[in-house]
Amino acid sequence: MASSRSLALALLFSLLSCYASVPSLASSDGFLQCLSAAIPKQLLYTQSSPSFTSVLVSSIRNPKFSTPGTVRPLCIVTPTNASHVQAAVVCGRRNDVRVRVRSGGHDYEGLSYRSARPEVFAVVDLANLRSVRVDQKAATAWVDSGATLGELYYAISKASRLLAFPAGLCPTIGVGGHFSGGGFGMLLRKYGVAIDNVLDATLVDANGKLLDKQAMGTDVFWAIRGGGGESFGIVLSWKVKLVPVPPAVTMFSVTKSVDEGAVDILTRWQEVAPALPEDLFIRVLAQKQVANFESMYLGTPDTLLPLMRSRFPELGLNRTHCKEMTWIQSVPYIYLGSAATVEDILNRTTATRSFSKATSDYVRRAIPKDVWVKIFAWLAKPDAGLMIMDPYGGKIGSLPDSATPFPHRGGVLYNIQYMNFWSAATDGSAQMRWLRDFYAFMGPYVSSNPREAYVNYRDLDLGQNVVVGNVTSYLAGKVWGEKYFKGNFRRLAVAKGKVDPNNYFRNEQSIPPLLTTK
Repeated sequence: MASSRSLALALLFSLLSCYASVPSLASSDGFLQCLSAAIPKQLLYTQSSPSFTSVLVSSIRNPKFSTPGTVRPLCIVTPTNASHVQAAVVCGRRNDVRVRVRSGGHDYEGLSYRSARPEVFAVVDLANLRSVRVDQKAATAWVDSGATLGELYYAISKASRLLAFPAGLCPTIGVGGHFSGGGFGMLLRKYGVAIDNVLDATLVDANGKLLDKQAMGTDVFWAIRGGGGESFGIVLSWKVKLVPVPPAVTMFSVTKSVDEGAVDILTRWQEVAPALPEDLFIRVLAQKQVANFESMYLGTPDTLLPLMRSRFPELGLNRTHCKEMTWIQSVPYIYLGSAATVEDILNRTTATRSFSKATSDYVRRAIPKDVWVKIFAWLAKPDAGLMIMDPYGGKIGSLPDSATPFPHRGGVLYNIQYMNFWSAATDGSAQMRWLRDFYAFMGPYVSSNPREAYVNYRDLDLGQNVVVGNVTSYLAGKVWGEKYFKGNFRRLAVAKGKVDPNNYFRNEQSIPPLLTTK
């Protein structure tokens, strides 16, 4: 009898803990009234607004998060200046309604605009805050978090064809989320990740205050550059250092099937690619029974071809594979195809109708040839997905792991992204099962203790926060946090404790506050 009573009390406490921080209807009404008094009504969309659904889905990149079962926000705020963002935070704190922040909508788990658990929350959508201001002479730019990478790249190219910025391939990715996790693309071996080139930022903290680099302090400025989005506040804009590129770059794409020696070439690639001169980047997409080698070289074919003959003859590169273009022309070429124009990277919409799931790994020791044979057998299975592999080395590996929260540096050969896709006509269970089984198969061949992952390839299967009352568990956070951040996770939690000790900004994988440095 006593044990039954104890069990009932424990269950009651658990239920109260789960629901203690859920706002009441009155607080939700108070939040909306507060917003209406501080923000122009045309910038506020409640669930009863005719345009609510269209605004919500406008930058949902994974259609599985626009289905009826998705937990939707109480409202969407579309600020046009910093004061609107500050008002949203102040109103939220006052009425116990949390806000989530969306810049481009590419969060792999949709946490910038939906909740994986029942919760009342609002979305601050930064799409109207998208200014890019380039200082060609200083080789810097201020870019708002709501701008896309395509808009950033385009603005840089208009100022100078000899300047660029080292960030991701997809032009519709929002700057805010991309920078918050690190951000890498085809310039990573030459110039590192995006946050290695961030000089300053403006942040709205949990008290609604607007902070620059000096005001937020060293620890918080360190934390926002790669520590994941929606943990430390709302970053409104970033000052970045632009990097030089030559007048022409050389692109190539070479596809090899298993019958054409893809296993041998990939086995060789994983040791060659991270050790090549940092001007040369060769990534691999493996799907079904083929491997596609995609490359950018900061130079001309006249110097690339002898280099490839000397260092990577197995690929069989020749001049017919090579295409010269400007750096800005390479942006649509690599992601949208050879028929795309530079102006196409300004398109903020995406045509994808496929549902998707992804996860990631880091490789520090070359995978043996016999394992690659097994990997291609996995890729040949029904309902299989693909692997995308980006080589490291060069600049990205030259900094210590603690230089930024992004810790995957020295000793990393390459990163793997696993993805699978399915249509709305199926439930995706077979595709997700393949992804999880394949991820388990890869365990012995990738990094361990921790098994590293990239936070911008967010995966809730790696773990989720546990909230008791209003406190996010630091120990539970370590389960997923050390995979993303390794030894930097504790420092991130301490920084969180300084800037947001009451844990106002949180989601299923946000950094928990650690209020002691002992």
